Amino acid sequence: MQLAICTDVFADLSYTDMLDKVKSLGIDAVEMTAGGWGAQKHCHTQELLAAPKKLADFQAELTKRGMRISALNTSCNPLWPSETGRQYEKSMYACVDLAEKLGVKKIVAMAGLPAGSPKDVTPNWIVSTISWPDFMAPSYDYQWEVTIAFWKKFAAYAKEHHIEQIAIEEFPGTMVWSAETMLKLREATDPIIGINLDPSHMMILGADPIAAARALEGCIFHVHGKDARIERGLADTNGLLEPRPVTDSKHRVWNYVAVGCGKDLQWWKEFFSVLSMMGYHGDVSLEMEDLTMSVDAGVNTSIDALRQTISQ
Repeated sequence: MQLAICTDVFADLSYTDMLDKVKSLGIDAVEMTAGGWGAQKHCHTQELLAAPKKLADFQAELTKRGMRISALNTSCNPLWPSETGRQYEKSMYACVDLAEKLGVKKIVAMAGLPAGSPKDVTPNWIVSTISWPDFMAPSYDYQWEVTIAFWKKFAAYAKEHHIEQIAIEEFPGTMVWSAETMLKLREATDPIIGINLDPSHMMILGADPIAAARALEGCIFHVHGKDARIERGLADTNGLLEPRPVTDSKHRVWNYVAVGCGKDLQWWKEFFSVLSMMGYHGDVSLEMEDLTMSVDAGVNTSIDALRQTISQ
């Protein structure tokens, strides 16, 4: 496995300054947002698609530093029945077009979340039993129909444009938020679809990412190096569901934290060891979203922990 980094953490830097910063950290692979709701500060997709010279210059900056693109990220909700959702969908297809021109074979995305019925416009994440009220089961079935139809079409387009892997991040508030929902989508669509296994999202829902890695053998396409901490005392009282804004770290029952500040290094060693046993030998892309410390502190803390634990 090799260490990569999600570059949105350096959104305040220009493209070339970001590459220099990443290189100075001893990292040669970058995951950049090229669609969806990410910052897209370093990868201006439409501009690069429209101007071959800018595209060539973009690639040249990577080449002269001996760097590569780990994946292009286009995470968003293309299933939202709104103009915003339609723009998200367009940006995802544009991301595929750009990946083809750059020779990037993998994109990272999220499954999205539809509304609860054809007449609704508000996405609904159904996480309680569908046994009652009576409308819950039809709504859930409808959401899966919409989700599967979208991803069948998108997977076909991606394959036509030489994409080999679509790594869907299991994210709370989307249709794919667990190992089981990942496998359901994959089995209903196309083997080009697999998971971007982000352990932090499983941690906050009470799942075990190590057990999930075993269940997902053969369809782990990408891994985010990201940690989370269940806050003692608060979660014991209120459970794990947490609607507060991420900026309210003090009162949240869980927080995203730098790697090693949630699970200890022994846990991370086991996680990467099991990933290796399951056949994953790709990139571990650091995604730093710890708001309890500075960006540099969070990045350096995480890199130190990952370098001590990833299986190489």
